[in-house]
Amino acid sequence: MKPKLLIVDDDEEIRTQMKWALCHDYEIHLAEDRPNALALFGEVKPPVVLLDLGLPPNPGTPEEGMATLAEILAQERQTKVIIASGQAEKANAMEAIGAGAYDFLPKPVEVDELKVILRRTFHVASLEQDYRKLQEQTQPESFERMLGTSPQMQAVFASIRKVATTDAPVLLLGESGTGKEMTAQAIHRQSRRKDGPLIAINCSAIPESLLESELFGHEKGSFTGAHMQRKGRIESAQGGTLFLDEIGDIPLPLQVKLLRFLQEQRIERIGGRQEISVDTRVIAATNVDIQKAMAEGRFREDLYYRLAVVVINLPPLRDRENDIRFLAAEFLRRCGSETGRKGLTFSQDAVWALNEHTWPGNVRELENRVRRAVIMAEGKRLTAADLELGKLSAEPHKISLKEAREAVEREMVQQALRKHSGKIAPAASELGISRPTFYELMEKLGLRANDRTDKAG
Repeated sequence: MKPKLLIVDDDEEIRTQMKWALCHDYEIHLAEDRPNALALFGEVKPPVVLLDLGLPPNPGTPEEGMATLAEILAQERQTKVIIASGQAEKANAMEAIGAGAYDFLPKPVEVDELKVILRRTFHVASLEQDYRKLQEQTQPESFERMLGTSPQMQAVFASIRKVATTDAPVLLLGESGTGKEMTAQAIHRQSRRKDGPLIAINCSAIPESLLESELFGHEKGSFTGAHMQRKGRIESAQGGTLFLDEIGDIPLPLQVKLLRFLQEQRIERIGGRQEISVDTRVIAATNVDIQKAMAEGRFREDLYYRLAVVVINLPPLRDRENDIRFLAAEFLRRCGSETGRKGLTFSQDAVWALNEHTWPGNVRELENRVRRAVIMAEGKRLTAADLELGKLSAEPHKISLKEAREAVEREMVQQALRKHSGKIAPAASELGISRPTFYELMEKLGLRANDRTDKAG
Protein backbone atom coordinates (compact mmCIF):
# COMPACT_ATOMS: atom_id res chain seq x y z
CA MET A 1 0.00 0.00 0.00
CA LYS A 2 1.35 3.42 -0.97
CA PRO A 3 1.81 6.01 1.79
CA LYS A 4 -0.76 8.82 1.76
CA LEU A 5 0.22 12.38 0.84
CA LEU A 6 -2.11 15.39 0.99
CA ILE A 7 -1.21 18.32 -1.30
CA VAL A 8 -2.92 21.64 -0.56
CA ASP A 9 -2.48 24.36 -3.18
CA ASP A 10 -4.90 26.82 -4.78
CA ASP A 11 -3.19 26.52 -8.21
CA GLU A 12 -4.84 23.70 -10.17
CA GLU A 13 -1.88 23.42 -12.55
CA ILE A 14 0.57 22.95 -9.67
CA ARG A 15 -1.70 20.33 -8.06
CA THR A 16 -1.89 18.40 -11.34
CA GLN A 17 1.89 18.56 -11.87
CA MET A 18 2.55 17.34 -8.34
CA LYS A 19 0.07 14.51 -8.69
CA TRP A 20 1.64 13.17 -11.89
CA ALA A 21 5.18 13.58 -10.54
CA LEU A 22 4.46 11.72 -7.28
CA CYS A 23 1.60 9.30 -7.98
CA HIS A 24 3.94 6.34 -8.61
CA ASP A 25 5.30 6.53 -5.05
CA TYR A 26 2.37 7.93 -3.06
CA GLU A 27 -1.40 7.85 -2.76
CA ILE A 28 -2.11 11.46 -3.66
CA HIS A 29 -4.99 13.53 -2.25
CA LEU A 30 -5.57 17.08 -3.50
CA ALA A 31 -7.26 20.10 -1.92
CA GLU A 32 -7.48 23.69 -3.07
CA ASP A 33 -8.57 25.45 0.16
CA ARG A 34 -8.75 25.08 3.92
CA PRO A 35 -12.24 23.49 4.24
CA ASN A 36 -11.46 20.79 1.66
CA ALA A 37 -8.00 20.22 3.11
CA LEU A 38 -9.36 19.69 6.63
CA ALA A 39 -12.17 17.44 5.42
CA LEU A 40 -9.69 15.31 3.43
CA PHE A 41 -7.21 15.25 6.29
CA GLY A 42 -9.84 13.96 8.71
CA GLU A 43 -10.93 11.34 6.19
CA VAL A 44 -7.61 9.89 4.96
CA LYS A 45 -5.25 10.79 7.87
CA PRO A 46 -2.08 11.29 5.80
CA PRO A 47 1.18 11.26 7.78
CA VAL A 48 2.63 13.99 5.53
CA VAL A 49 1.04 17.17 4.10
CA LEU A 50 2.50 19.52 1.47
CA LEU A 51 0.90 22.91 2.19
CA ASP A 52 0.87 26.21 0.31
CA LEU A 53 0.39 29.18 2.67
CA GLY A 54 -1.47 31.33 0.13
CA LEU A 55 -4.98 29.89 0.01
CA PRO A 56 -8.39 31.35 -0.92
CA PRO A 57 -10.25 33.49 -0.15
CA ASN A 58 -7.06 35.58 0.40
CA PRO A 59 -4.27 33.82 -1.51
CA GLY A 60 -2.02 36.86 -1.22
CA THR A 61 -1.69 36.51 2.55
CA PRO A 62 -0.60 33.57 4.74
CA GLU A 63 -3.56 33.61 7.16
CA GLU A 64 -5.53 30.73 5.58
CA GLY A 65 -2.42 28.57 5.24
CA MET A 66 -1.40 29.22 8.86
CA ALA A 67 -4.95 28.42 10.03
CA THR A 68 -4.86 25.18 8.03
CA LEU A 69 -1.53 24.26 9.62
CA ALA A 70 -2.87 24.95 13.10
CA GLU A 71 -6.04 22.88 12.60
CA ILE A 72 -4.14 19.95 11.08
CA LEU A 73 -1.73 19.85 14.02
CA ALA A 74 -4.64 20.23 16.44
CA GLN A 75 -6.20 17.08 14.97
CA GLU A 76 -2.91 15.13 14.83
CA ARG A 77 0.17 16.82 16.22
CA GLN A 78 2.51 14.12 14.84
CA THR A 79 1.68 15.03 11.21
CA LYS A 80 4.65 16.24 9.15
CA VAL A 81 3.58 19.42 7.34
CA ILE A 82 5.96 20.69 4.64
CA ILE A 83 5.39 24.31 3.66
CA ALA A 84 5.74 25.29 -0.01
CA SER A 85 6.59 28.98 -0.10
CA GLY A 86 7.85 31.62 -2.52
CA GLN A 87 11.10 33.42 -1.65
CA ALA A 88 9.11 36.57 -0.88
CA GLU A 89 7.19 34.54 1.71
CA LYS A 90 10.25 33.06 3.40
CA ALA A 91 9.54 34.93 6.64
CA ASN A 92 6.04 33.43 6.64
CA ALA A 93 7.48 29.98 6.05
CA MET A 94 9.83 30.39 9.02
CA GLU A 95 6.89 31.52 11.14
CA ALA A 96 5.11 28.32 10.08
CA ILE A 97 8.13 26.28 11.18
CA GLY A 98 7.88 27.96 14.56
CA ALA A 99 4.18 27.03 14.67
CA GLY A 100 4.95 23.34 14.17
CA ALA A 101 5.59 22.79 10.45
CA TYR A 102 8.22 20.13 9.74
CA ASP A 103 10.08 21.73 6.81
CA PHE A 104 9.68 24.22 3.97
CA LEU A 105 10.49 24.31 0.27
CA PRO A 106 10.97 27.41 -1.87
CA LYS A 107 8.73 27.87 -4.90
CA PRO A 108 8.93 26.94 -7.68
CA VAL A 109 9.39 23.48 -6.21
CA GLU A 110 12.08 21.31 -7.79
CA VAL A 111 10.54 17.86 -8.18
CA ASP A 112 13.79 15.96 -7.55
CA GLU A 113 14.43 17.93 -4.37
CA LEU A 114 10.83 17.39 -3.29
CA LYS A 115 11.13 13.62 -3.79
CA VAL A 116 14.24 13.49 -1.59
CA ILE A 117 12.57 15.52 1.16
CA LEU A 118 9.39 13.44 1.00
CA ARG A 119 11.32 10.16 1.27
CA ARG A 120 13.12 11.46 4.33
CA THR A 121 9.94 12.86 5.88
CA PHE A 122 7.91 9.68 5.38
CA HIS A 123 10.80 7.66 6.82
CA VAL A 124 10.89 9.84 9.96
CA ALA A 125 7.09 9.66 10.29
CA SER A 126 7.21 5.86 10.02
CA LEU A 127 9.95 5.57 12.65
CA GLU A 128 8.03 7.82 15.04
CA GLN A 129 4.84 5.80 14.55
CA ASP A 130 6.68 2.54 15.25
CA TYR A 131 8.26 4.08 18.34
CA ARG A 132 4.91 5.29 19.69
CA LYS A 133 3.39 1.84 19.22
CA LEU A 134 6.35 0.25 21.02
CA GLN A 135 6.04 2.75 23.86
CA GLU A 136 2.33 2.00 24.27
CA GLN A 137 3.04 -1.73 24.36
CA THR A 138 5.84 -1.44 26.94
CA GLN A 139 4.33 1.25 29.20
CA PRO A 140 1.34 0.09 31.25
CA GLU A 141 0.88 3.72 32.31
CA SER A 142 -0.03 4.79 28.76
CA PHE A 143 -3.28 4.28 26.89
CA GLU A 144 -3.88 5.67 23.40
CA ARG A 145 -1.14 8.30 23.99
CA MET A 146 -2.72 9.31 27.29
CA LEU A 147 -0.60 8.97 30.41
CA GLY A 148 -1.56 8.27 34.00
CA THR A 149 -0.83 5.85 36.82
CA SER A 150 -3.45 7.21 39.21
CA PRO A 151 -6.68 5.32 39.99
CA GLN A 152 -8.62 8.29 38.60
CA MET A 153 -6.99 7.99 35.16
CA GLN A 154 -7.19 4.21 35.12
CA ALA A 155 -10.95 4.64 35.64
CA VAL A 156 -11.05 7.06 32.67
CA PHE A 157 -9.19 4.52 30.50
CA ALA A 158 -11.70 1.83 31.50
CA SER A 159 -14.61 4.12 30.58
CA ILE A 160 -13.08 4.83 27.18
CA ARG A 161 -12.74 1.11 26.44
CA LYS A 162 -16.38 0.49 27.36
CA VAL A 163 -17.98 3.42 25.55
CA ALA A 164 -15.84 3.00 22.41
CA THR A 165 -17.66 -0.23 21.55
CA THR A 166 -20.97 1.66 21.14
CA ASP A 167 -22.22 4.62 19.10
CA ALA A 168 -23.71 6.35 22.14
CA PRO A 169 -23.08 10.11 22.38
CA VAL A 170 -20.46 11.01 24.98
CA LEU A 171 -20.08 14.20 27.01
CA LEU A 172 -16.60 14.94 28.37
CA LEU A 173 -16.45 17.24 31.38
CA GLY A 174 -13.30 18.73 32.82
CA GLU A 175 -11.21 21.82 33.32
CA SER A 176 -9.13 23.28 30.51
CA GLY A 177 -6.02 21.20 29.90
CA THR A 178 -7.29 17.94 31.42
CA GLY A 179 -7.18 16.06 28.10
CA LYS A 180 -10.72 16.19 26.73
CA GLU A 181 -9.56 16.30 23.10
CA MET A 182 -7.14 13.40 23.63
CA THR A 183 -9.97 11.43 25.24
CA ALA A 184 -12.17 12.05 22.19
CA GLN A 185 -9.36 10.89 19.92
CA ALA A 186 -8.88 7.76 22.05
CA ILE A 187 -12.60 6.90 21.86
CA HIS A 188 -12.52 7.33 18.08
CA ARG A 189 -9.40 5.18 17.63
CA GLN A 190 -10.90 2.43 19.79
CA SER A 191 -14.26 2.47 17.98
CA ARG A 192 -15.56 0.69 14.88
CA ARG A 193 -15.44 4.10 13.20
CA LYS A 194 -11.66 4.38 13.52
CA ASP A 195 -11.19 4.20 9.73
CA GLY A 196 -13.64 7.09 9.24
CA PRO A 197 -12.84 10.78 9.78
CA LEU A 198 -12.54 12.43 13.18
CA ILE A 199 -13.79 15.99 12.64
CA ALA A 200 -13.19 18.42 15.49
CA ILE A 201 -14.51 21.93 15.95
CA ASN A 202 -13.88 24.31 18.84
CA CYS A 203 -17.25 26.02 19.25
CA SER A 204 -15.79 28.86 21.35
CA ALA A 205 -13.05 29.71 18.83
CA ILE A 206 -15.40 30.58 15.95
CA PRO A 207 -17.45 33.81 15.87
CA GLU A 208 -21.15 33.25 16.51
CA SER A 209 -22.00 34.65 13.06
CA LEU A 210 -19.88 31.96 11.36
CA LEU A 211 -20.47 28.99 13.64
CA GLU A 212 -23.72 27.83 11.99
CA SER A 213 -22.04 27.77 8.57
CA GLU A 214 -19.03 25.91 10.00
CA LEU A 215 -21.28 23.26 11.51
CA PHE A 216 -24.00 22.86 8.88
CA GLY A 217 -22.39 24.22 5.71
CA HIS A 218 -24.04 26.50 3.16
CA GLU A 219 -25.22 26.66 -0.43
CA LYS A 220 -23.75 29.03 -2.99
CA GLY A 221 -25.33 32.48 -2.72
CA SER A 222 -27.07 31.78 0.60
CA PHE A 223 -25.49 34.90 2.13
CA THR A 224 -22.99 37.61 1.26
CA GLY A 225 -19.61 36.01 0.68
CA ALA A 226 -20.99 32.51 0.02
CA HIS A 227 -19.32 32.18 -3.39
CA MET A 228 -19.48 28.39 -3.48
CA GLN A 229 -21.25 25.44 -1.92
CA ARG A 230 -19.52 24.28 1.24
CA LYS A 231 -19.94 21.23 3.42
CA GLY A 232 -20.08 21.81 7.16
CA ARG A 233 -18.16 19.92 9.84
CA ILE A 234 -21.17 17.72 10.64
CA GLU A 235 -21.47 16.53 7.04
CA SER A 236 -17.68 16.06 6.79
CA ALA A 237 -17.87 13.62 9.73
CA GLN A 238 -19.96 11.16 7.68
CA GLY A 239 -19.04 7.61 8.72
CA GLY A 240 -16.77 8.80 11.50
CA THR A 241 -16.81 10.87 14.67
CA LEU A 242 -17.78 14.52 15.26
CA PHE A 243 -16.03 16.16 18.23
CA LEU A 244 -17.77 19.33 19.46
CA ASP A 245 -15.32 21.00 21.83
CA GLU A 246 -16.54 23.73 24.20
CA ILE A 247 -20.16 22.80 23.49
CA GLY A 248 -21.24 24.94 26.44
CA ASP A 249 -20.49 28.10 24.42
CA ILE A 250 -22.95 27.38 21.57
CA PRO A 251 -25.68 30.09 21.40
CA LEU A 252 -29.24 29.02 22.16
CA PRO A 253 -30.66 29.38 18.60
CA LEU A 254 -27.94 27.05 17.29
CA GLN A 255 -28.58 24.61 20.12
CA VAL A 256 -32.06 24.06 18.64
CA LYS A 257 -30.63 23.10 15.24
CA LEU A 258 -28.04 20.84 16.85
CA LEU A 259 -30.74 19.11 18.89
CA ARG A 260 -32.75 18.46 15.71
CA PHE A 261 -29.69 16.89 14.08
CA LEU A 262 -29.08 14.63 17.10
CA GLN A 263 -32.72 13.52 17.07
CA GLU A 264 -33.06 12.91 13.34
CA GLN A 265 -29.48 12.46 12.07
CA ARG A 266 -30.37 14.91 9.29
CA ILE A 267 -29.21 18.43 8.45
CA GLU A 268 -29.94 21.20 5.98
CA ARG A 269 -27.18 23.49 4.75
CA ILE A 270 -27.79 27.22 5.15
CA GLY A 271 -29.82 28.32 2.14
CA GLY A 272 -30.60 24.72 1.21
CA ARG A 273 -33.89 22.89 1.01
CA GLN A 274 -32.63 19.33 0.74
CA GLU A 275 -32.30 17.23 3.90
CA ILE A 276 -28.99 15.37 4.13
CA SER A 277 -28.62 12.20 6.21
CA VAL A 278 -25.45 12.06 8.28
CA ASP A 279 -24.21 8.93 10.05
CA THR A 280 -21.73 10.10 12.66
CA ARG A 281 -20.94 9.49 16.30
CA VAL A 282 -21.02 12.66 18.44
CA ILE A 283 -18.61 13.41 21.26
CA ALA A 284 -18.98 16.77 23.02
CA ALA A 285 -16.83 18.46 25.64
CA THR A 286 -17.00 21.50 27.88
CA ASN A 287 -15.12 23.07 30.77
CA VAL A 288 -18.11 25.14 31.94
CA ASP A 289 -20.41 24.11 34.81
CA ILE A 290 -23.09 22.63 32.57
CA GLN A 291 -25.58 22.13 35.42
CA LYS A 292 -25.30 25.80 36.32
CA ALA A 293 -25.64 26.77 32.65
CA MET A 294 -28.89 24.79 32.43
CA ALA A 295 -30.22 26.32 35.66
CA GLU A 296 -29.52 29.81 34.27
CA GLY A 297 -31.15 29.00 30.93
CA ARG A 298 -27.92 29.25 28.92
CA PHE A 299 -27.95 25.58 27.89
CA ARG A 300 -30.97 23.49 26.90
CA GLU A 301 -31.77 20.53 29.12
CA ASP A 302 -33.09 18.47 26.20
CA LEU A 303 -29.80 19.00 24.33
CA TYR A 304 -27.83 18.03 27.43
CA TYR A 305 -29.68 14.73 27.77
CA ARG A 306 -29.13 13.99 24.06
CA LEU A 307 -25.39 14.59 24.43
CA ALA A 308 -24.87 13.08 27.88
CA VAL A 309 -25.88 9.48 27.27
CA VAL A 310 -22.47 8.68 28.72
CA VAL A 311 -20.56 11.25 30.80
CA ILE A 312 -16.82 10.98 31.43
CA ASN A 313 -15.31 13.35 34.00
CA LEU A 314 -11.66 14.19 33.41
CA PRO A 315 -9.99 14.79 36.80
CA PRO A 316 -7.87 17.91 37.34
CA LEU A 317 -4.15 17.24 37.69
CA ARG A 318 -4.10 18.37 41.34
CA ASP A 319 -6.47 15.47 42.19
CA ARG A 320 -4.51 12.78 40.31
CA GLU A 321 -2.56 10.93 42.97
CA ASN A 322 1.16 10.70 42.11
CA ASP A 323 0.64 11.61 38.43
CA ILE A 324 2.33 15.02 38.63
CA ARG A 325 5.84 13.63 39.16
CA PHE A 326 5.26 10.78 36.72
CA LEU A 327 4.02 13.10 33.97
CA ALA A 328 6.75 15.66 34.63
CA ALA A 329 9.42 12.96 34.31
CA GLU A 330 7.89 11.65 31.07
CA PHE A 331 7.61 15.15 29.54
CA LEU A 332 11.20 15.82 30.57
CA ARG A 333 12.36 12.64 28.84
CA ARG A 334 10.40 13.42 25.67
CA CYS A 335 11.39 17.08 25.43
CA GLY A 336 15.01 16.28 26.23
CA SER A 337 15.06 13.68 23.46
CA GLU A 338 13.40 16.06 20.97
CA THR A 339 15.87 18.86 21.66
CA GLY A 340 18.99 16.70 21.95
CA ARG A 341 19.32 17.39 25.69
CA LYS A 342 19.18 13.90 27.17
CA GLY A 343 19.99 13.11 30.79
CA LEU A 344 18.15 16.09 32.30
CA THR A 345 16.79 15.79 35.84
CA PHE A 346 14.76 17.88 38.28
CA SER A 347 16.41 19.49 41.30
CA GLN A 348 14.94 18.96 44.77
CA ASP A 349 13.36 22.42 44.80
CA ALA A 350 11.81 21.71 41.37
CA VAL A 351 10.25 18.46 42.62
CA TRP A 352 8.87 20.26 45.67
CA ALA A 353 7.51 23.11 43.53
CA LEU A 354 5.88 20.65 41.11
CA ASN A 355 4.05 18.99 43.98
CA GLU A 356 3.01 22.27 45.63
CA HIS A 357 1.71 24.03 42.51
CA THR A 358 -2.08 23.83 42.04
CA TRP A 359 -1.87 23.47 38.22
CA PRO A 360 -4.79 25.63 37.07
CA GLY A 361 -3.84 24.75 33.47
CA ASN A 362 -3.59 21.04 34.32
CA VAL A 363 -1.60 18.65 32.08
CA ARG A 364 -1.27 21.23 29.28
CA GLU A 365 0.33 23.70 31.72
CA LEU A 366 2.68 21.03 33.08
CA GLU A 367 3.86 20.01 29.62
CA ASN A 368 4.36 23.63 28.55
CA ARG A 369 6.38 24.48 31.66
CA VAL A 370 8.63 21.45 31.26
CA ARG A 371 9.11 22.07 27.53
CA ARG A 372 10.02 25.73 28.13
CA ALA A 373 12.41 24.78 30.93
CA VAL A 374 14.20 22.22 28.75
CA ILE A 375 14.76 24.89 26.09
CA MET A 376 15.82 27.71 28.42
CA ALA A 377 17.67 25.98 31.29
CA GLU A 378 21.45 26.26 31.38
CA GLY A 379 22.41 23.18 33.38
CA LYS A 380 21.47 19.51 33.53
CA ARG A 381 19.27 19.92 36.61
CA LEU A 382 16.07 21.88 36.08
CA THR A 383 15.16 24.16 38.98
CA ALA A 384 11.87 25.67 40.14
CA ALA A 385 13.02 28.93 38.54
CA ASP A 386 13.54 27.13 35.21
CA LEU A 387 9.94 25.92 35.45
CA GLU A 388 8.87 29.54 36.17
CA LEU A 389 7.10 28.44 39.30
CA GLY A 390 8.53 31.49 41.04
CA LYS A 391 10.36 31.81 44.31
CA LEU A 392 8.97 29.29 46.74
CA SER A 393 6.74 30.90 49.33
CA ALA A 394 8.09 28.56 51.99
CA GLU A 395 11.02 26.27 52.29
CA PRO A 396 10.41 22.52 52.05
CA HIS A 397 9.92 21.01 55.47
CA LYS A 398 13.21 20.13 57.19
CA ILE A 399 14.13 16.47 56.94
CA SER A 400 16.94 14.47 58.44
CA LEU A 401 19.77 12.91 56.43
CA LYS A 402 18.27 9.48 57.10
CA GLU A 403 14.86 10.58 55.76
CA ALA A 404 16.46 12.13 52.68
CA ARG A 405 18.47 8.94 51.99
CA GLU A 406 15.36 6.76 52.36
CA ALA A 407 13.37 9.06 50.06
CA VAL A 408 16.02 8.72 47.34
CA GLU A 409 16.25 4.96 47.81
CA ARG A 410 12.46 4.62 47.66
CA GLU A 411 12.27 6.66 44.46
CA MET A 412 15.01 4.64 42.73
CA VAL A 413 13.59 1.27 43.77
CA GLN A 414 10.08 2.20 42.62
CA GLN A 415 11.37 3.52 39.30
CA ALA A 416 13.27 0.28 38.69
CA LEU A 417 10.22 -1.82 39.59
CA ARG A 418 7.99 0.25 37.35
CA LYS A 419 10.41 0.04 34.44
CA HIS A 420 10.68 -3.75 34.71
CA SER A 421 7.00 -4.46 35.52
CA GLY A 422 7.75 -5.55 39.10
CA LYS A 423 10.43 -8.12 38.17
CA ILE A 424 13.10 -8.25 40.85
CA ALA A 425 16.13 -9.55 38.91
CA PRO A 426 16.25 -6.89 36.18
CA ALA A 427 15.30 -4.17 38.70
CA ALA A 428 18.22 -5.16 40.94
CA SER A 429 20.54 -5.26 37.94
CA GLU A 430 19.34 -1.78 36.96
CA LEU A 431 20.50 -0.46 40.36
CA GLY A 432 23.75 -2.45 40.33
CA ILE A 433 22.95 -4.52 43.43
CA SER A 434 22.28 -8.20 44.08
CA ARG A 435 18.80 -9.69 44.41
CA PRO A 436 19.21 -10.37 48.17
CA THR A 437 20.29 -6.76 48.72
CA PHE A 438 17.34 -5.55 46.65
CA TYR A 439 14.94 -7.66 48.78
CA GLU A 440 16.51 -6.27 51.98
CA LEU A 441 16.09 -2.74 50.65
CA MET A 442 12.45 -3.36 49.77
CA GLU A 443 11.79 -4.80 53.24
CA LYS A 444 13.42 -1.80 54.90
CA LEU A 445 11.32 0.59 52.85
CA GLY A 446 8.13 -1.44 53.29
CA LEU A 447 7.72 -2.07 49.56
CA ARG A 448 6.33 -5.00 47.61
CA ALA A 449 7.16 -6.15 44.07
CA ASN A 450 3.92 -4.72 42.72
CA ASP A 451 4.62 -1.27 44.21
CA ARG A 452 5.40 0.48 40.94
CA THR A 453 4.22 3.94 41.91
CA ASP A 454 5.03 6.17 44.83
CA LYS A 455 2.52 5.53 47.59
CA ALA A 456 4.20 8.07 49.84
CA GLY A 457 2.66 11.48 50.33
